[in-house]
Amino acid sequence: MQQAPVTPEGDLMRWVEFPGRGPARVYVHGLGASSPAYFAEVAVHPLLSGHRSLLVDLLGHGLSDRPQGFDYSLQAHADALAASLTWADVSGAEVIAHSMGGSIALVLAARHPHLVSRLVLVDANLDALTPDPDAGGSRGIAAQSEAEFLAGGWERVRDLAGAHWWATMRLTDRVALHRSAVHLVRDTRPSLRTLLTELPVPRGFLWPAADGPLPGAEALAAAGVHLAGVPDCGHNIMLDNPEGFARATAAALAQ
Repeated sequence: MQQAPVTPEGDLMRWVEFPGRGPARVYVHGLGASSPAYFAEVAVHPLLSGHRSLLVDLLGHGLSDRPQGFDYSLQAHADALAASLTWADVSGAEVIAHSMGGSIALVLAARHPHLVSRLVLVDANLDALTPDPDAGGSRGIAAQSEAEFLAGGWERVRDLAGAHWWATMRLTDRVALHRSAVHLVRDTRPSLRTLLTELPVPRGFLWPAADGPLPGAEALAAAGVHLAGVPDCGHNIMLDNPEGFARATAAALAQ
């Protein structure tokens, strides 16, 4: 396990690293998740192995520190991730990022372009969402105030999460979980979708084929984004269909 100080207070971001050739590949998890748990199997798949690979846990999640004064916005997450990559002497990385991690990766590439040479988003959030107290995930979390969530509202999220997500969500600091969700559902300026279309690096977007057509696919394809619907999976593509994930990711990285 590696670690680096990423805030002025010295809070540590941690990651599991596999040695290999460059360019480095950086794997970034989603809300309430952990990169070693979600990406270890696919990072060593024959189609993806051999590169230096960093399976990074965002602040507040998994192995990393849980600062209570951190705002956990997409920008703050991206800047902390940038600090960890700089400390690890990583530049021009191929970033593979799931869900909220994909949103953070877009902001990372926009704010710190020297750190990202390619980007593969895995069913990432591209649009603002409406908080909904009856929904699970980020929408349900963001429908509560921070005080409500910490006072016991998190229990509803636990009950809706399911075994796979709760396995790592229970390791996530509850302040971090709530603040990250609140920022994730908000609109951004420019929008995340706009960032994806305008970034000047090769980009790919994977989503579960069972979800049907990807909203805005024509515009994304016209902007040069490599699109791939992956069969036999839900939102957690890398866990549900590791083989399909590896094939689709390798194809996206080859563009």
